[in-house]
Amino acid sequence: MNWELSHRFDPRAVKLANRHYNRQKPLTNQFVPPGRCIVLLSTNADALWTSSFPMFARHAWVGSWVCTLFRNESPILSSKLITEALAVTRWLWGEPPSLGMITFINPARIKPTQKPGWCFRKAGWKEIGQTQIHKLITLQIAPEQMPDPSPPHTYQMSLFHEF
Repeated sequence: MNWELSHRFDPRAVKLANRHYNRQKPLTNQFVPPGRCIVLLSTNADALWTSSFPMFARHAWVGSWVCTLFRNESPILSSKLITEALAVTRWLWGEPPSLGMITFINPARIKPTQKPGWCFRKAGWKEIGQTQIHKLITLQIAPEQMPDPSPPHTYQMSLFHEF
């Protein structure tokens, strides 16, 4: 397991989040939308994942868990990190909702040589449509495709973690 629990204000995580293309306010000290969240930081602080269960949603998949941020600057395969992040999310939150987990990819903000969401697709995610407003590609992993629950690398309960 390559992930450790972090939190929405972790300065090490903020640095990685600031380099992600969907970061809206890089000068703020937190990077997670309102609602329940799990923030995972790799043991070397060179990869970041955020699972969210949003309070509000403006898309067709309301009720799903959402990967709102994934950034990998580590030598570890992204598909491996994604699968491990799903296992930790299940370990903390239990059974996934019927819609599973989704993520949104903005094809205009990635390198044109890449297939949008390639690392997610390698981890078993499927394209299920796009958002109406911004035409973001929506990828989903169904509950039955998710890995078994698994704890993060080191687990310590913290006041910063939201469950």
